[in-house]
This record gives sequence, C-alpha cells and structure tokens, in this order.
Amino acid sequence: MERNKMLTLCTNPFSVWTDVALKTCEMMVASAEVIGHRTGRMAVAGPIPNASDQREFALMGREKIEAAAESARAMAEFVMTMNRQLGAQAFSQMLTGSTAMISLASSSSVGQSIERQGELVRTMTESAITASQLPNSAGLLAQSAVKPIYSRTKANARRLGRR
Repeated sequence: MERNKMLTLCTNPFSVWTDVALKTCEMMVASAEVIGHRTGRMAVAGPIPNASDQREFALMGREKIEAAAESARAMAEFVMTMNRQLGAQAFSQMLTGSTAMISLASSSSVGQSIERQGELVRTMTESAITASQLPNSAGLLAQSAVKPIYSRTKANARRLGRR
C-alpha cells in the first residue's frame, strides 16, 4: 500500500477480488517464464556455473526473501492503518449513537420523540452500512500483500525475457 494512502472501506469487493485474481494469474504466468528460464540456465551451467550464473542463482533466493518481507511490511502497514481508521469510525459512531439515544430519552413531546427516533434510526443505519463494508478490507489486504510479489515477478520475467 502506498504511504499516506487512506484506506477506502467503500470499495466494491467484487472489483477488489477480481484485481487480486488477475494479478495472481499474471504472476503465475510470469513465474512460469522465470522458472523455465532459470531451470534451463541451471541445466546448461552444470555443476560449475560461471560468475554470471552464480549471481543469477544467488539472486533467486535473495529476491524471494526480499519480496516476502516487502509483502509482510505492506500487510502490516495496511492493518495498522485499517485499525486506526476503524477505531476512529467505531468511536465516532458510538458517540453519535449515544447522543441520538440520549436525545430521544430526553424528548419533551411526542413530536420531538418521533423526530429523534428518526435520527436514531438514521444513525443506526449508517453504522450498519459501515459495518457491512468490513469484508472489503480482506480483499484490500490481499491486494497489498500481492503487490510487491507481483511487481518483482513481472520485473524478473521482463529482465530474463530480454536475454
């Protein structure tokens, strides 16, 4: 996830999960290309690879560790941002709901009571709508996890495809 980017819980879950699926498919194709290239290179290099092959083979392990660490960091940043935002939203809605309930309880007329009941229903509806958006966060988390691995895999496929 890009720094300073606010979490959007109102994202369409279908589009989020479709993006994750497409990126995963592209990543699988790119991985197959990279694996094919490197396997062929290992077969040709034999038991004593030259300096260029040694660098490429060492890069294989290092890049996997770096991509996994980047993915874990992106997920951690996402979760920290999400927790902060969800906590703020929950607190705000709790205050708004409490205010609406206290306001309803202190109604001095039937008309005022009916008006304040409407306000309480609107407040509760907004809370329910916000809560219904929570499942989207799992898709957004998956997007943040896939992004670093996807970009490295695609970059490797481009780099090795030129050789």
